[in-house]
Amino acid sequence: VGVSINLFVKTKRNPSEKARIFYHRTDERWNKKQKFDFLKERQHIGNIAWQTIQPDVRHTWLTEGLHAEFEDFIPIGTKEAKAAKGAATGVIFKTHSLGVSTNRDAWAYNFNRNELTQNMSLMIETYNAEVDRWNRQGNQAENLDDFVAYDDKKIKWSSTLKRKLKSGQIAEFAESKIRQSLYRPFTKSNLYFDRMMNDRVLVFPFIFPTPETETENRVICMTDKGSEKPFMTLMSHQLTDLHVVGPGCGTQCFPFYTYNEDGTNRHENITDWALAQYRAHYRDDAIGKWDIFHYVYALLHYPDYRERYQANLKRDLPHLPYTPNFWEFAKAGQRLGEIHVNYEAVNEYPLRLVETPNTPLNWRVEKMKLSKDETQVIYNEFLLLDEIPAKALKYKLGNRSALGWVIDQYRVKTDNRSGIINDPNREDDPQYILKLIKKVVNVSLETVELVERLSRFNIFLEKS
Repeated sequence: VGVSINLFVKTKRNPSEKARIFYHRTDERWNKKQKFDFLKERQHIGNIAWQTIQPDVRHTWLTEGLHAEFEDFIPIGTKEAKAAKGAATGVIFKTHSLGVSTNRDAWAYNFNRNELTQNMSLMIETYNAEVDRWNRQGNQAENLDDFVAYDDKKIKWSSTLKRKLKSGQIAEFAESKIRQSLYRPFTKSNLYFDRMMNDRVLVFPFIFPTPETETENRVICMTDKGSEKPFMTLMSHQLTDLHVVGPGCGTQCFPFYTYNEDGTNRHENITDWALAQYRAHYRDDAIGKWDIFHYVYALLHYPDYRERYQANLKRDLPHLPYTPNFWEFAKAGQRLGEIHVNYEAVNEYPLRLVETPNTPLNWRVEKMKLSKDETQVIYNEFLLLDEIPAKALKYKLGNRSALGWVIDQYRVKTDNRSGIINDPNREDDPQYILKLIKKVVNVSLETVELVERLSRFNIFLEKS
């Protein structure tokens, strides 16, 4: 919902009577002048053609496009289940988490580990100096916003970091806090993962508490409710950023395992209740929790589910129906997970490499782009990648294709405020980006094929 004008009318109606709600919507494409002209023309609320609104059982006013049966499906997770002590019922996953929010990506992320070390060391040194200065000045009533030194070349402040300063918390740099993270689709970056220097780490210290847990744990990440971007999902085996599908869109993550912060006490996150429900529905005790995990991942890729419930998915986390063929979905989801998590290990698609005559060989990338007909990637002045299959661009994550995300993220960026440079080129593997493009094309093609295969099944034939 964008900008709205709300009029509340106080009456002496019997309190037992429900309030009446009237609504009028202007064209969403109108500009500011057109909207003001509309108000000037109408002059009075009596001159507007109001629509009477009947909220649903969850008190949602605008119900256009919502499907009531969505509420009858099994919720993937809820706040109530997450907050409940002990075993959860009525949901597939006990707990879930938003992605990691740094509030200072230019500082806390970098493709180059050495650059990240230098950046965060400088910021921590600056922060600690400010803590010491605050403690020594003695006037705890002073406005903290006016007190701290603002130097974009040394530190990026946030409200949470200021609160930590005020409480006297000291930061300490540690190499062990540098972890690999999924920053954007098919884009891994080094992250300084730290409660002090990240704005919010949320549940991730219990999802991937140590690098060793990355070998066994998986998370299904998806577009959070309220997003203006199309629904997407992507499996990860690493720390995952809040905006994995881009700024302005949160990401909810559902892990298979949770742990203590030291990596011990591993627990399966799919509920025993969900396991019993699936086994009973399909009359198959061979179904296990990993099978349900992969089944869920496949179903979230199912095009008709996304299309039919797109309005519901903007207001709620997924509720999942039963499909006619559990094992087809479980097997497809397992394969999707394998190629999405291990995309760096898949075979390279044989793109045709077109070299520019009389131009020195150079694998370095500054900023790539797709050709207008989207059949080529302009890699650099030396190299053109030709014969990109049109089908590969059908694999979308939000508003971009998987290949589009790689092209967008793997470029040299300079942060305007701090001057920090983030360079994706690897000295130890100069052709990494070239190989990555070929692999993501292959991943995209297989993803599209797997989803098309699932589309043969009509999941709406089966009553939940």
